[in-house]
Amino acid sequence: MDNSSISSLLGAAAARAVPVVRAVREEQLGDPTPCAGYDVRELLDHLLDVVVNFTRLARKQPSSFGEEPDRLSTGDWRELFAEETGRLVAAWGEPGAEEGTTGGMHQPARFVGTLVLLDMTVHAWDVARATGQDFTPDPAGVEVLSGVIGDMAPAARDAGMFDEPKQVAPDASGFDTLLAATGRDPGWRPA
Repeated sequence: MDNSSISSLLGAAAARAVPVVRAVREEQLGDPTPCAGYDVRELLDHLLDVVVNFTRLARKQPSSFGEEPDRLSTGDWRELFAEETGRLVAAWGEPGAEEGTTGGMHQPARFVGTLVLLDMTVHAWDVARATGQDFTPDPAGVEVLSGVIGDMAPAARDAGMFDEPKQVAPDASGFDTLLAATGRDPGWRPA
């Protein structure tokens, strides 16, 4: 795996995700996304929940996945996303964040950091694609994720988090190959 810090990788991913979230228009919140079962609103709420919980995990605190908060119903959710991703990046940059195991997941902390990097990268693409925006992921993040996706995909499929992998051309980009491994169609467009 690449030796870049999780914090620096998340910082680069956040720098790409925050503008995508800020550009989502209210009338697009009910639109479908490439992430099966989620419309734009549900996906943004999920992504915010992931960011908040993985900030806790970086600090070796318990997470509260499954509470299904509605973070988009009050206040400026675009600014909230920017603030929470800033907290996430800072938390993963704190001394010891990448060491030991973390939270109730009982997984190596650096691996847990790659999980949130995956969500930030792939869901930013989901939102961008659903709302007609361009998205270019951070190449270093894609490289790190490409190195671990083969190990994490079978368990993610078993848990219902990934669909069956899609086929891509042999000359597909690393990012398209990563998307396909999560069960996404890299060519997905809104109907």
